[in-house]
Amino acid sequence: MQVEHRITIATPPATIFQIYEDVENWHTWDPDTKQAFIDGPFRVGSRGRITPPKGMSVPMLFTQVEPGRCFTVESKIPLFRMLFEHELIAIAGATEVIHRVTFSGLLSIVLGPMLSKQLNAGLPITLRNLKALAEAKSAN
Repeated sequence: MQVEHRITIATPPATIFQIYEDVENWHTWDPDTKQAFIDGPFRVGSRGRITPPKGMSVPMLFTQVEPGRCFTVESKIPLFRMLFEHELIAIAGATEVIHRVTFSGLLSIVLGPMLSKQLNAGLPITLRNLKALAEAKSAN
């Protein structure tokens, strides 16, 4: 099961990637994140935790990091895996931003539909907030 949302932001990919690298401030633009932190640098193999507004903190592992292009975080609990992909595509004078979440594991049958509903409501808000923050940074 997968959920995907996109937005075009009038800034270069590097500006958006700097916002991504500031993990401890994800909550300022992502309403589905109450708290997030990373142990170590923003690179493949680094680990951290993310806490949603409701629910327990879950571990995250950075499985892909390409500065200015993309990063992927994996969160696992028993019988359930979530893959959060963040992709940046440079287009004329802007960046197309894609946030994609993929669920797998036995519990995805139960948790997937509920989380998909939440993500389909929340991701557009997250992307609009990211757009506002990135474009404001770019204007300075």
